[in-house]
Amino acid sequence: MDGVPRVPEQRRPGSSTEPVPPLRFSVLGPVRAWRGEEPLAMGSPQQRALLAALLLREGRTATAAELIDALWGEEPPSQALAAVRTYASRLRKVLDPGVLVSDAGGYAIRSLGEGALDVTVAQEWATEAEKARGAGDLCHAREVLARALALWDGEVLAGVPGPYASSQRVRLEEWRLQLLESRLDMDLEQGCHAEAVSELTALTAAHPLRERLRELLMLALYRSGRQAEALAVYADTRRLLADELGVDPRPGLKELQQRILQADPGLAEPSSPRAEPAATPVRPAQLPATVPDFTGRASFVAELGEVLASSEGRVMAVSALAGIGGVGKTTLAVHVAHQARSAFPDGQLYVDLQGAGQRAAEPETVLGAFLRALGTADSAIPDSLEERAALYRSVLDGRRVLVLLDNARDAAQVRPLLPGTEGCAALVTSRVRMVDLAGAHLVDLDVMSPDEALQLFTRIVGEERVASEREAALDVVAACGFLPLAIRIAASRLAARRTWTVSVLAAKLADERRRLDELQAGDLAVKATFELGYGALEPTQARAFRLLGLADGPDISLAAAAAMLDLAVEDTEDLLESLVDTSLLESAAPGRYRFHDLVRLYARACAERDEWPPEERGAALSRLLDFYLATAASVYAIERPGERVLDHFAETEHPGLAFPNRDRALEWLFNESNCLLACAQQSAATGMQRKAADLLMAAVDLGESGANPLQYTQAATAVSAAARAAGDPWAEGRARTMLSHVHSVCGRFSESEEEGRRAMDLGLAANDPVACGQAPNQRGIIALYEGRHADAEAHFERALEAFRTDGNQPGTASAQCNLSRVHLATGRTESAVALARAGVEIYEQDRTGQALRLANGKYALGLALTSAGRTTEARSALSSALEVFRDSRQLLWHGMTLFRLAELHLAERSPALAASHAEQALVVLRGIGGEWRRANVLTTLGRALLLIGHTDRAQVCWREALNVFDELGSPEADGVRALLNPAAVA
Repeated sequence: MDGVPRVPEQRRPGSSTEPVPPLRFSVLGPVRAWRGEEPLAMGSPQQRALLAALLLREGRTATAAELIDALWGEEPPSQALAAVRTYASRLRKVLDPGVLVSDAGGYAIRSLGEGALDVTVAQEWATEAEKARGAGDLCHAREVLARALALWDGEVLAGVPGPYASSQRVRLEEWRLQLLESRLDMDLEQGCHAEAVSELTALTAAHPLRERLRELLMLALYRSGRQAEALAVYADTRRLLADELGVDPRPGLKELQQRILQADPGLAEPSSPRAEPAATPVRPAQLPATVPDFTGRASFVAELGEVLASSEGRVMAVSALAGIGGVGKTTLAVHVAHQARSAFPDGQLYVDLQGAGQRAAEPETVLGAFLRALGTADSAIPDSLEERAALYRSVLDGRRVLVLLDNARDAAQVRPLLPGTEGCAALVTSRVRMVDLAGAHLVDLDVMSPDEALQLFTRIVGEERVASEREAALDVVAACGFLPLAIRIAASRLAARRTWTVSVLAAKLADERRRLDELQAGDLAVKATFELGYGALEPTQARAFRLLGLADGPDISLAAAAAMLDLAVEDTEDLLESLVDTSLLESAAPGRYRFHDLVRLYARACAERDEWPPEERGAALSRLLDFYLATAASVYAIERPGERVLDHFAETEHPGLAFPNRDRALEWLFNESNCLLACAQQSAATGMQRKAADLLMAAVDLGESGANPLQYTQAATAVSAAARAAGDPWAEGRARTMLSHVHSVCGRFSESEEEGRRAMDLGLAANDPVACGQAPNQRGIIALYEGRHADAEAHFERALEAFRTDGNQPGTASAQCNLSRVHLATGRTESAVALARAGVEIYEQDRTGQALRLANGKYALGLALTSAGRTTEARSALSSALEVFRDSRQLLWHGMTLFRLAELHLAERSPALAASHAEQALVVLRGIGGEWRRANVLTTLGRALLLIGHTDRAQVCWREALNVFDELGSPEADGVRALLNPAAVA
């Protein structure tokens, strides 16, 4: 729709003085009134009908005859006029004086304050939304329109009799649908097509003949990559209109079908996808601050500025700066980018690609961040690198954006991040010359000239101190190799020590023992500059610098650093802030610190050379591992109170953090996920594989949630391999147990079964109660998924025995709930309900928590109750579980519970609700859970669609599910084949 629909045949009221406390009225639902927050009694249905008739005239007078006709139509009672007067008299007593007035033989509602009537507020907001949309502010328009729609509260004029109320009910419901269509249209323009499918599916079921909704559903499905379903919606619509009305679809719907068939590029993505303004800025401004004392480089500034200025009219301007670490590539690039900002009014993007480190940024991760910064909703961001790069270029089309790609590893990392569109430009910095980056303007950045180096040194130290010791200052910058980073470090140290002279600093630099050999090319030149700052550190600072550089994580929290240094948090903060002052450490965020990648390498070299005794390096990493293990165990205990697993963890010397509540615990775990998993992987390589395996178990939520499966898998694989090499079946069994778990979450069932089998063997060999219980429990889940019910039952029984032997009540409950699903699959419904209920009762015995595991139990109970036909109880159990999974960031369980609710709604013969929940499940499970789970959701979605008349679309869902099941060799394929061809099966 081109604009936001206006309410038919209504006028805005005039303004009046607002009474205190004000009267408020509602007609977009039951007819109600309030004085302030106090509800008022509006009397009988006929009396409310009179009030509604007057309110909807918005201040205009209604004659007695009009009111009689409104209340009773063509057959009024004999005392109708007297009744109207009685109703009016009663209303006057309830309302404020002067509100209900007599006028020209009739009545009117006057003197209402601003916002007193919900329908008037809705119209004002709809008008505001229309203006915002016309101005191109879709975010605001959608937000305001959503507020307007929220004013509807059930059926309009609910319970109000009379022909006038009936006609107004139809009018206002039609207006609501028009507003809803407009909001959904804007949803699609903002790229929220995946989320819109669920709502549109339900709406088309409720309003099957409304073609605009069908059109929006087709477009949403097409943009979600579901072209066959989009075409099936058209086929369903055409058949329905022919059967019900004897007409063809309107031209707009036919045109959309043809454009989908032709794969019209104009349909692929919204013209300007934008997310909610609170979450993402429309115009990114991500450039780091330029340094106030930027010095020299005049020729480079002019050269790069000229290239950027030429971006208009060119496909793309790319400049690549290369040079050794510390030569000032980033400083120059940021300075030039700031000077060119006015030429790129649509924004500037920045990213540190971490190319000099061991873990360079992945292009798909960077593209995700860029797309969000450009206003793309998370739900609209595809999974693959190729799709993200294509969407990135589409979003930038027609915009003038500057992209600064800092610290790139190589051209392969950079290529997907280049805009590729006219008017945009990219600046790239790297330690390597990107001769294989086609079309790039290459700039080799060398060290500063002596004059520039001296000027930079003077700006930092001060003119007065340098003027009297010019020769010494030249000696200083020469000793720094005229490298900007080295000059800045040396000058900063001198500026911070007022008792030093420039000559003292020059003498220190003249002593070669103060540096790493002679200044050389490449990294050694960078190390020489770092030696200057490192040599000036106090012993406690130097120790902190060396030890913190050993950790593999991308950054480190203050608490983790304190554990690693074995110091109090307050003392650690003072140390780290002092290192920040020397530029040897960066403050990544409040309470978090990081090294520049080359500084980290230098710090490690210092640790290997200077740390004494050498065992202290291993001890520092051991303290860091203890901190993460103890803190993750605290999170585990909050999420799973009573679990015996914690009793079998290796003892830690560091107590870790304590949390006041579950939300804070989960926040820590997910915020620290990258650092924690990096620590587990690093610890395994340094002989601490047993604690590393325990850390993976304590952080199981990171694998189970689907939030970080790749890094979790890599860490678990590394721990398993290290334990195997060390001949440690205890640690290997636990690592393989977690590998089995994360493979299952990702839908890799064969890999999960293999890891589970080996974990079970290792657990038995090591007599480890943890692996002996968890491994068969996990294998039972896989056997259940694969339809091997006898194997599943045997595995769960073995898990039950192990958990009971260990006294692990929550583990026992888990195995019972899983065993319940085997009974359910083999037709033993009553025993399935009993087993699941027994598991839930165990969880409920512990009043200290169990929210997450209790939700798992209620999930299993909900399945059993659904099968038993006790849908009311099942809905309660599943809804309770859904709330916990959503709050716990458990995306896999969140999506699967939505799927089970869809199955429940099918059992209750509510196919529209079933389709809506199935669509929501597909959105939540996108990228996690694997193809088998997605195919099951598609099967249920097809069943629901069939029942609401979307036959062709149902067939598309089933064919897609069948392809998945056939490829996986899953037994579910036969059932889907029967749905597609019931006659052949019969």
